[in-house]
Amino acid sequence: MSKQKHQSALHESDSKPASVNVNPNSAQKIRASRKSKFSEENLLQQLLDGNKSALGRAITLVESNQFSHREKAQQLLEGALPYSQKSIRIGITGVPGVGKSTFIESFGSYLIKQGKKVAVLAVDPSSSVSHGSILGDKTRMENLVTEENAFIRPSASGTSLGGVAKKTRESIVLCEAAGFDVILIETVGVGQSETTVHSMTDFFLLLKLAGAGDELQGIKRGIIEMADAIVINKADGDNIKAAREAKLEFNRALQLYASKESGWKPKVALSSALEQTGIDSVWELIKEFEKLGKENGFFLKNRKEQNKFWLLQTMNEHLKNRFYQNPVMKNELEIQLKAIENNKVTAFAAADLLIEKFENLA
Repeated sequence: MSKQKHQSALHESDSKPASVNVNPNSAQKIRASRKSKFSEENLLQQLLDGNKSALGRAITLVESNQFSHREKAQQLLEGALPYSQKSIRIGITGVPGVGKSTFIESFGSYLIKQGKKVAVLAVDPSSSVSHGSILGDKTRMENLVTEENAFIRPSASGTSLGGVAKKTRESIVLCEAAGFDVILIETVGVGQSETTVHSMTDFFLLLKLAGAGDELQGIKRGIIEMADAIVINKADGDNIKAAREAKLEFNRALQLYASKESGWKPKVALSSALEQTGIDSVWELIKEFEKLGKENGFFLKNRKEQNKFWLLQTMNEHLKNRFYQNPVMKNELEIQLKAIENNKVTAFAAADLLIEKFENLA
């Protein structure tokens, strides 16, 4: 075998891609990425340099359930932490059909024009069943996904809300370390995920539709109480009059709620993500909120309280997993469930017994 043939067998081919459908620029990037595989040692530096491929790989690492990846992920997060905390974290929720994806694309594009770097994350604990919001976001945000200063990442799907939330919290840290100064966290808007997103954001934005029947029915008190702003979306065309009426109704409803600890009075705004109107007003509201919170100390206080909350939540999740994954406790649990079914023990007595046995195993 000649030396030339020997080298060609060992070296990566620089030939053109086989498929004529592959964009030459994309193919070049793919070849470059293959040649410069990220090592664990330089992944943090690549991340801090703002490399989006490194950011994606870092998030994949922290999302991994493999035990061998945990220590690497923890080291990466500890290295990134000093470079985080430099963003505004905005939670965005609304029922399916309210136009979240279109709004986020318009809002994100507007922010990029203002010189911001925008990361979009999604929390959707129901995705393992519905395959709804997050799986389609990248395809629906066709313009935003092509922006150099934008990063869109669906959360890992799963049945554990705590697990999804933990990974999203860690993803926020990584995005901030990569230089993204506006983090948009989307929730599907149909369950407990709103509370979860509220607990990891600075500003909570609720998208509503005019004429959807929410205005006069007590307005889903829990979500309204969390909202720092309500945006009536799709305020365009024949819907403008109804949107203005809805704004009045929501303003009246907000008068019934107690003042927020932040000192902020929630506002109601109109927007049309399709026609890109009202987007600038929403950003002005958020900047006003941030300024107030930093002046009165609430902004930093809220983040510290959130960190304490997630410490406790993480401990609860860890202890719960240790209990249910322990083979001895799995067997004991089955015994107690059968005893309850046969009316031999109360649920409370069985729980005490199980906890006592678990403590003795520790």
